[in-house]
Amino acid sequence: MTPRVVIVGLGPGDVELLTVGTRDAINTIGTQFVRTRRHPAASIMESATSFDEVYEGASAIDDVYPAIVERLIAAATEAGEILYAVPGSPIVAERTVELLLADSRCEVEIIPALSFLDLTWARLGIDPVSVGVRILDGHRFAIEAAGERGPLLVAQCDSADVLSDVKLALDAGIDSCLAPDATVTVLQRLGLPDEVVEEMPWTELDRIDADHLTSLYIPELASPVAHELVRFVELVAVLRAECPWDREQTHESLRRHLLEESYEVLEAIDQLDVEAGTGYEHLEEELGDLLFQVLFHSQLASEAGQFTIADVAQNVHDKLRSRHPHVFGDVDAKDSDTVVRNWEQIKKDEKGRESVFDGVPDAIPALLYALKIQKKAGSLVDIDPDSLPVPATVELALRDFGATADDRTTGALLFAVVDEARRAGVDPETALRAAAVNYRDAARSAELEGRAGL
Repeated sequence: MTPRVVIVGLGPGDVELLTVGTRDAINTIGTQFVRTRRHPAASIMESATSFDEVYEGASAIDDVYPAIVERLIAAATEAGEILYAVPGSPIVAERTVELLLADSRCEVEIIPALSFLDLTWARLGIDPVSVGVRILDGHRFAIEAAGERGPLLVAQCDSADVLSDVKLALDAGIDSCLAPDATVTVLQRLGLPDEVVEEMPWTELDRIDADHLTSLYIPELASPVAHELVRFVELVAVLRAECPWDREQTHESLRRHLLEESYEVLEAIDQLDVEAGTGYEHLEEELGDLLFQVLFHSQLASEAGQFTIADVAQNVHDKLRSRHPHVFGDVDAKDSDTVVRNWEQIKKDEKGRESVFDGVPDAIPALLYALKIQKKAGSLVDIDPDSLPVPATVELALRDFGATADDRTTGALLFAVVDEARRAGVDPETALRAAAVNYRDAARSAELEGRAGL
């Protein structure tokens, strides 16, 4: 028999807001759990086991929900059927319910309940469908609100830190997303005797005594959150539509510009003095030029119906998450070498490649090519270095080079130097460039001195 989890909602307030279905389930099912007792209606389930200690013992909030699900499935496997109660409605902002529904180890039944949203719309006096309200998580406001203009309902504003982060996100750009005198509505403890619905200046958000029953309503934004990026995307679209030069460009014609801007970023990095705090303005400018190239190529692809800059961001976001299982999953990585090996194997599996060397561009500069294939070879734990057609040390390569200086021995020497630099944690491209610049400066100085003596 498949373990069964019946999920009920405790509603948005006191026990008076519990539905008949929830009450019947509480009176019928013997083994009971409640996600948290930090809810006024949880008092009706005196014998239920809560998961408050999971919250208290977790190092991160994302660790809490999978842990709760595992305990629930274990209990359901033992008892056959259990009751699980969550604040509000089971289908509104309940991560544990999402995980349970996606888990094939158990059967899930959801009994509908009132959510805090029902009371919110009543208190605000609005129809959320007609005005198009977007509901966001306060913990992820800066991300979820990007590009939005409102109206927004920001839920789970359960601490002063969350509200402070919301305020900072609204005020992060050159111009604030809200006018200085704009107001927002704070909603707290709806359905309880100490309910609060207060309109207040948005600039005072970080002064609110927030709790786990606090939400925020923003009727309209003067400009979207993260509007600098949004404006940049819009600007590129306008340039493509109205500028003759931009209209003529293609992916191929932009190749040299992408390469040039990349080199200019590298030059700005070379000129950066971290300790003195100088050079950052130049780097900021060059990174902007490089970002323009990324947006331009994305705009061209969008016009062709292929992808947008949002797809680009989503793709790299998902890729980075999947390639960091030691951060977002349960894989252990004790050092950076392990991270690199995991990365290469994941990348190989994702691309369906037979070898970790597949996908290394043949057209990149030889120095970088040598470094890349050495790094990939280093990620292979079973490879025998002696079986490879390269000298094991720089000393051996020098000996052969001294005997016969030709393409083979010269290439072997350079390859051995790159390998030695890699093992020492030195970027050979940067080191060679620094040596060349030092040589250039010395030669230039000698040149100028010679002219002065004429």
